[in-house]
Amino acid sequence: MPRFSANISMMFTEHDLLDRFAAARAAGFGAAEIQFPYNIPAADLRAAKDDSGLEIAVINISAGDLATGGPGLAAMPGREDEFKRAVDQACEYGALLAPDNMNILAGWPPLDQFERDQCLAVLAANAALAAEALSGLGIRAIVEAVNCRDRPGYLLTTTNQAISLIDAAGHANLGIEYDIYHMQIMEGDLIHTITANMDRIGHIQFADTPGRHEPGSGEINFPFLFEAIDAAGWQGWLGAEYVPSARTEDGLDWLRPYL
Repeated sequence: MPRFSANISMMFTEHDLLDRFAAARAAGFGAAEIQFPYNIPAADLRAAKDDSGLEIAVINISAGDLATGGPGLAAMPGREDEFKRAVDQACEYGALLAPDNMNILAGWPPLDQFERDQCLAVLAANAALAAEALSGLGIRAIVEAVNCRDRPGYLLTTTNQAISLIDAAGHANLGIEYDIYHMQIMEGDLIHTITANMDRIGHIQFADTPGRHEPGSGEINFPFLFEAIDAAGWQGWLGAEYVPSARTEDGLDWLRPYL
């Protein structure tokens, strides 16, 4: 039976962030995801997590100025020290929150200033550093490919590019965050790609397309997809990372057959 986590940075926004743990649990989710929790003390997050009984599937490592339109940290030449500080911070939060995975966002380094291969080499080295640091906490480091329609200039945009980056980093504690929404836009062929790379995938996220809303709002046949992923032996969480069309709790018909 598939297991589902809720991205509480995007969902249940009708509630304060710390209250979203309990809201997600009440709705039937077994785990939470948080994009960037670092403006909230880790101890407060841990208390909300423990009170709800949820696990944590994934947290992003801080990406610096990425959220405000900058290039981010992970693939930017010259920002290696900033990325290391972000990893140190991630380890502090990881030690308290015990997520299964922590995600490295490649960002969009300016390729009019740097060669693509140079940025990929920086990203591979940084990913290996994060993977090693997190391995001592039992947390897997993951990297994500993102569609270039929503995020023009993003450095990793396909599954094969993510795999190549992981191979270049050469660390056993590094996997893929496979995002169904992004990869439906970039590649399609979702079931084949997921099953062919199951041993490389650390986490799976989803939203329907177009729109990045809940399952059933777009073109993807989610019941068929979830069944195929489960039948292929996926043991991890399936992460709902979407923008609800309305109130989160009113758009959960897709979840009810799995409760």
